[in-house]
Amino acid sequence: MTDDAPELRASDADRERVAEVLRDALAEGRLDMGEFEERLDAVYRARTYGELAPITRDLPAGEGVVAPAPRVSMTKEPAGSGGWAGRITGGEGSSAWAVAVMSGFQRKGRWTVPKRFNSFAFWGGGEIDLREANFADREVVINCVAIMGGVNVVVPPGVEVIVRGVGIMGGFDHREEGVSAEPGAPRVVVTGFAFWGGVGVERKVTRAERLRLKEERRREKLERKAARRELHASFREEVEGAHRKMLDGHRGLMRQHREELHEERRERRERRREDRERGWDVD
Repeated sequence: MTDDAPELRASDADRERVAEVLRDALAEGRLDMGEFEERLDAVYRARTYGELAPITRDLPAGEGVVAPAPRVSMTKEPAGSGGWAGRITGGEGSSAWAVAVMSGFQRKGRWTVPKRFNSFAFWGGGEIDLREANFADREVVINCVAIMGGVNVVVPPGVEVIVRGVGIMGGFDHREEGVSAEPGAPRVVVTGFAFWGGVGVERKVTRAERLRLKEERRREKLERKAARRELHASFREEVEGAHRKMLDGHRGLMRQHREELHEERRERRERRREDRERGWDVD
């Protein structure tokens, strides 16, 4: 890294990478909304790497890792393929099963879903959240057995969902079936058995994405307000300009009228003086 690297100009992609770190920190509770908004404003005002780097200096490098802050790379790297291709990793899953007996379980955050994930809930409940997960295969099976309990499966937008479970005095949620999948997105097959219990399937964006959308809406609202203020100021300036012009015209007419009266009086005085000089009677 050269000494002048911090003075290199930052791109929109550089600013967006730092903004994403802030959104993750807000979602994890490391920043409150005030700190998040203050730092995000600083991100979008930054023009160089040197201005970007300090913004995330006190934040950890990743989930559950206490390490030096993630900083903007001073060298340009080729952009990754991104999208769903980067989330279908192959190999084994990081967790293959979950059990809740008169208790609960939760699988969420950054984890790898295996080709088949088995869950069991008896007088308890569980949540299987796939919104930030990677996938071991293009098609994964979430097998849920709920006996007098419940399991909730949360999928991100764009994922295809197929529900094949069987319910006896219980049921499986089929509302998310039939939603068009994004190109390259994985397929999630929810299967299993529910007795006096239920398996729910819902589609949600991540908290960080909700915050990002909220921030975008806030910025759009501020931009609309600024545009309205500018329009009102322009209109007010035009009205005031027209009013000043009208007043100036009125003053000009009044001044001309006074000058005409003054000239008329002067002429009368001149005529009287001439008449007196001629010896004429002057009333």
